[in-house]
Formats: sequence, C-alpha cells, structure tokens
Amino acid sequence: MRAVPITVTALATALLLTACGGGDDSSSDDAKSKAPTSSAGAPAGSACDLAAQVGPVNAAPAAGDSGNVTVTLTNKGSDCALDGFPTVELEADGTKAAVPADAAAAPQKLTLPAQGTTSFTITYVRGEDGGDKSLAAKTAKYGLPGASATESFEWSYGAVALKDGKTPDASVSGFQQAGD
Repeated sequence: MRAVPITVTALATALLLTACGGGDDSSSDDAKSKAPTSSAGAPAGSACDLAAQVGPVNAAPAAGDSGNVTVTLTNKGSDCALDGFPTVELEADGTKAAVPADAAAAPQKLTLPAQGTTSFTITYVRGEDGGDKSLAAKTAKYGLPGASATESFEWSYGAVALKDGKTPDASVSGFQQAGD
C-alpha cells in the first residue's frame, strides 16, 4: 500500500472553512502551491485548516473485486467540527456519478482537535474496463458536509461497476477519528 500526498489548494481552504463555520475564502496563485494556514488563533469550532492525504489504498485487482481508498485529513489549526458524511463524486469524460453514503453507517458530529486526524473511506466494486456497466472514473471529488466547494484527486484504481447504469457500486463511510 502506498500513500499519495495531495496538495491542499486554496479551493480546499474555502471548502473546509465553509464546512466548519467561517473564514476567508480569498486565494492567490501562490496559495495554490501551499497547504492552507488561515485559521491559526481562530476560536474553537470556527475554522478548519486541514491537510489531505489519499492512502492507504487497497485497490480492487480485477472486475468484481472490492477495493478501498482512504482519505485522511489532519487538522493544522484550531478545534473544528464536522457533522455528517463527506460527499464524493466520481467523474469520467464528462459523466458524473455521486457515491452514496454507507447505508449501514449513521452520520455523527465529530470535533476535530488541533493536530487531530480523521479519515473517510470510499469502498467500491471494480468494473470491467470498457464495459457498459462500468464507469471509467478518472477523478474523485470530495466535499465536507454543508460545503459547496470540493477537492479532487486522480482516480487510478480502475473502472467502477455501476448498479443501475448511473449509480456507482460504491459507498463512502462517515468520518472516523484517528489517534487518542
């Protein structure tokens, strides 16, 4: 398993600040190459300053197999709250497909302390490459509950099977707090 680091852009800062309750969503070209640093000294619960990493990955090796992709978020700022499920959408050549929340999981509110980490997992069934019941996903976009902005990463884990022609045979877990 390998972890693929994701540079969190100014767009991610806007996403995270919107989801967590405040902040400035202005950006510059310089900010796009750096991790966000806008919430230092903010009151508890007012803003999230998160860095993202994709991995570990347990990619499905063949059509019909299940795989998992974990997105880990580390809070670089003050305490903040996440309430509900992340949103996930897979994209392939202009086609977008929303990944449903795990039906077996209940949404919960998670307070993320400074330097705390949380993660969510995308579980999927690999589809046949080029099959009419598969989505040849190239990008995965995710957003935090209540946020309008999204962050994306390259989907390099193969085609995703479709349940009904447009719904991916996949699910997204709730946020899981890691560590102490």
